[in-house]
Amino acid sequence: MSVLCGLPPFLECVYCVACCRWAWKRCLHSAGHDSENWGVATAEEFEPVPRLCRYILAVYENDLRQPQWEPPEGYGINPDCLIVKKNYPDTGGRAPPYLLYLDHDHADIVLAIRGLNLAKESDYAVLLDNKLGKRKFDGGYVHNGLLKAAGLVLNAECEILKQLLEKYPNYTLTVTGHSLGSGVAALLTMVVAQNRDRLGNIDRKRIRCFAIAPARCMSLNLAVRYADVINSIVLQDDFLPRTATPLEDIFKSLFCLPCLLCLRCMRDTCISEEKMLKDPRRLYAPGRLYHIVERKPFRCGRFPPVVKTAVPVDGRFEHIVLSCNATSDHAIIWIEREARRALELMQDRDHVMEIPAKQKMERQQTLTKEHNEEHKAALQRAVTLAVPHAFSPSYYGTFDELEEQSDKSAGNSSTGSSTKCKTKDNWDELIERLYEKDESGHMILKRSRSQ
Repeated sequence: MSVLCGLPPFLECVYCVACCRWAWKRCLHSAGHDSENWGVATAEEFEPVPRLCRYILAVYENDLRQPQWEPPEGYGINPDCLIVKKNYPDTGGRAPPYLLYLDHDHADIVLAIRGLNLAKESDYAVLLDNKLGKRKFDGGYVHNGLLKAAGLVLNAECEILKQLLEKYPNYTLTVTGHSLGSGVAALLTMVVAQNRDRLGNIDRKRIRCFAIAPARCMSLNLAVRYADVINSIVLQDDFLPRTATPLEDIFKSLFCLPCLLCLRCMRDTCISEEKMLKDPRRLYAPGRLYHIVERKPFRCGRFPPVVKTAVPVDGRFEHIVLSCNATSDHAIIWIEREARRALELMQDRDHVMEIPAKQKMERQQTLTKEHNEEHKAALQRAVTLAVPHAFSPSYYGTFDELEEQSDKSAGNSSTGSSTKCKTKDNWDELIERLYEKDESGHMILKRSRSQ
């Protein structure tokens, strides 16, 4: 009897010790732990980031000739090279505002998409248009609302992009965005990479995406497979790339975000990493990751920023950092400032070392080779960890294959007319052609029915 009486206090002690240990480990966990084993980025690969942040900030401006945020020298935008700039009335609220800019100085065609506007219900509608596992894409899962927004932007600017890419064959196509816009940019890049013929059969190497403070918008197999064209930039403790909570749940609880992050942190502690990796519907930050680290545990203030980079599979920003900077590190203005500081430090270091131009070119070629090898190693690691569909090119086919099937079923015999119709196809319709409704009204993949 005495043993039974002493059992509840003992269990309480064990429970308290376990809670204290969890709290201690979480408080000690810093953002630097996520990337401590990653390699250090070079100035050549990180050079576009501060400049692209300025282009995203330009979307917020009413008058580019009199900017509200005065850009540093060398980072300004030339209003005469602006091709398109669209706001909420132009997109009908179905996609965030964006601009299309022709950067002659860097041989770049830039499509920049702004982040979430807290005062616009239409942005919340894009975020809320999703359900876990609702939208399949190229053998994985993506955020439904963000993919639809990407289709709208492509549908509006496809012809202009095609003309610019044909007119400037040596220019790259760079898609960038912040927060909400980063998810649209990443999914837009995936669609373009799969349908390059619709933009004049451009080389995949000419396409790249920089997702600033990225939303978790795609499953792990897609995040790894598209790491050759998609890059994500994360500043220190930023909460958005770390929480696997669906975006719609985050912004429903926007005014109690610290409570949500703490609860999510406790919940993720109880889920094994093996279970996380084998959940094909769990969304992740896309592509290759660049982590700007500028603070260290038990030290006050900011330190000279260091940029770490990798294509991680396990440990891909899975742990939320309980930090007072978790939300401030998400601001585009802070990311631009710290990215610029980090780039200047890299360039100063290269200048001190006095690296000749020939060696810089050789280093760039070596860097490209290392990135390709790291990408292949990440894919192999994903297969080793049994990440679903990590190495498959696509179980669901491309838009072109589905279109050819639909043309055959319709009995189109005229090659010329089908080609003409193909150029006029709506990007939204191409995306929707992946699906059809079953008898219960749910959306399923057309090819999955035949399989």
